[in-house]
Amino acid sequence: MKLVILMRTDIKMGKGKMIAQAIHAAVGATSKRNWKYLKWRLTGEKVVVLKADIETINKKIKQCKKQGIRTYEVIDAGRTQVKPGTKTCVAIGPDDDEKVDKICSDLKLL
Repeated sequence: MKLVILMRTDIKMGKGKMIAQAIHAAVGATSKRNWKYLKWRLTGEKVVVLKADIETINKKIKQCKKQGIRTYEVIDAGRTQVKPGTKTCVAIGPDDDEKVDKICSDLKLL
């Protein structure tokens, strides 16, 4: 089980901003408790952060929907470094490693 966060690297965000956005994504993705969440918690809470641009993120969200994999999109309020309404990242999962890897294995670590 893993949770993958696709972080936009095609916009300027400082390291702290990226960390905050990743936390928003992880909290949002795990807010609905189900058996996948429980299995993820019991198997070490694996989290991986990958680089992506907006086109890739939108493509991966569509692929997840087709495969029945939960996603959580982070849309920024625009109070600091990006414009209001900017999609900064998306969380995929938590779900089985194989299912998530099938969608995200072509992306690189942040």
